[in-house]
Amino acid sequence: MNPHDPAAQPQKLVDDVQAGPGGAMTDEVGVITGELTVASSLRPDRRADIAIQYTGADEWYTLTGSPTPLPPGGLTALHHDILDRIRHGNGAQAPL
Repeated sequence: MNPHDPAAQPQKLVDDVQAGPGGAMTDEVGVITGELTVASSLRPDRRADIAIQYTGADEWYTLTGSPTPLPPGGLTALHHDILDRIRHGNGAQAPL
């Protein structure tokens, strides 16, 4: 499987994560904390949209810095990086 082949990559990844102190920064409401759900969605332009919500809530927010370029490891690598950033908190944002 070639990680650079768009057909070989997942189109969307969704996971729950516990935000570290200082939470995650959103464009719409600022910092959110606690148990969060993160969705990373592949775009046709080799970037990804990162959405975040309080786990179980209806409303989604944009993680500040989204959309963000895909790293060489593709959407899976980016999604894991985002989860790690949120676990560390400090107003976590998407990488530039």
